Amino acid sequence: MNNLIRTIKTRTIGLITIAIMVTFTAIACGGGGTTQSSTEVGIPPEKVVDYIHTVLLADRTAYTKHVVNRLKKLEGKDKPDGVINAEATETWQDTDGVPLPAQMFRLGSEVALENTTEFTYNLISTWYINDNHNPKSEFEKTAMEEVNKTGEPYKDYQEIAGQTYYSALYPDKAVAEACVSCHNTHPIHLERYPDKKFELGEVMGGIIINLPVDKT
Repeated sequence: MNNLIRTIKTRTIGLITIAIMVTFTAIACGGGGTTQSSTEVGIPPEKVVDYIHTVLLADRTAYTKHVVNRLKKLEGKDKPDGVINAEATETWQDTDGVPLPAQMFRLGSEVALENTTEFTYNLISTWYINDNHNPKSEFEKTAMEEVNKTGEPYKDYQEIAGQTYYSALYPDKAVAEACVSCHNTHPIHLERYPDKKFELGEVMGGIIINLPVDKT
């Protein structure tokens, strides 16, 4: 399992390298209003965040469907269709298990921060369990409300500490039964949101991507 985690982290670093290259191009084009010669080629920031999101979502979905779903246990509960004698659990570091999908996603974002400050990404949710996933800024609160309503991405510019960012929040949907059962039975979820029961395909939160740009 440690080899699996290392492999996924390696893929994350590869994503970061590609994204940095694309990010510099996006910054060069400035997201609207920046002077640009006819010979320069730029990618609009809305396309850059789409590219980043596509890879992040693909890795997370693959991990959920093809790793977590194949394990014999999920948070101490037997999975009849499991074929690998291991457990996905919140306490994976103490029990020789593997991280839950949200934890694996966060591990990737931590690796990203170690390798670049050019962009950031994270999970947020109206029904957060981890306090780090609480929508904090006005942009995040507004974006999360809209994504919950429409199920569609929400994108706009925002300023953080004097830096302009092109930010996008993409719906994070329940792609597997493991997503639903884990959240619906989690003690914190039951305490905070006793009336909220997720179903497959439902929006559970959002993937937030912040891309720095020069907007003049």
